[in-house]
Amino acid sequence: MSYTEFVKVDVILRKSRRPIVKLKFTQAERPVVFQIYGDDPDLIVRAALKAQVLGPDIIDINMGCPARTVTHHGAGVGLMRTPLKVAHIFKKLSSMLDVPVTGKIRLGWDDCRNHVLIARIIEENGGALIAVHARTKQQGLAGQVDLDAIAEVCSVVKIPVIGNGDIKKVADIEHMKQATGCQAVMIGRGAIANPWIFSRLERDQVAYEQVRQLVCTHLERNIEFYGSEIGQRLFRKHAVQYLLQHGLDREARKELLSQRPPDEFLELLDQINAISQ
Repeated sequence: MSYTEFVKVDVILRKSRRPIVKLKFTQAERPVVFQIYGDDPDLIVRAALKAQVLGPDIIDINMGCPARTVTHHGAGVGLMRTPLKVAHIFKKLSSMLDVPVTGKIRLGWDDCRNHVLIARIIEENGGALIAVHARTKQQGLAGQVDLDAIAEVCSVVKIPVIGNGDIKKVADIEHMKQATGCQAVMIGRGAIANPWIFSRLERDQVAYEQVRQLVCTHLERNIEFYGSEIGQRLFRKHAVQYLLQHGLDREARKELLSQRPPDEFLELLDQINAISQ
């Protein structure tokens, strides 16, 4: 299943006729999860009820973002410091929503690793699933994930648990599942350079023709979604990731990140591939 980018509840509750771009999805992406965040239980409930009208299959509460701009206001992993508030949020959401409500958590903070407590609270108050990023707030994206911590959560709840963190290769999927007992894994950064990981393919197993086809589709959809200028600018950083296995030098990276028309960009792509053969 797919998750949207997380959206602040204040954005959802704005009195605007403009659609919430971050919650746009296609039918091919179902089951789709709307991930929202905030620190005020009443605003979270109101936003979830409003977002539900847009047709998600699941609504997820983000309690895992470690960014200071989010945690400083008590949201993201900051919410894990207030267990009673978490209980209140899930109790109200599970009783008022027509779709399942789930939660994504971290291990907590270095001085308060309360992932087991929060997992129990989510389950006891109607949560249907828990995703666990096995790092603390202070770790951010650094250091190794704690697979034993995911296993702890799996051992104390009966609802499904998704393991998250450092799934970079196909073998990592089964390793995490076997080591923790989790029913599924969540892949984020690992899919940027290799979206084929969802088909259980390593990047070096994908033919250049497939890469080129996906690059074209990605570029086309970026332009359609963001507009020509922004769409092309945002796409260029993904293009570098698609070609990382070619051992790009600094000059090649600079060329890929330079502004150019889509046709010229694809020509450059072919040149880089031909040189690396």
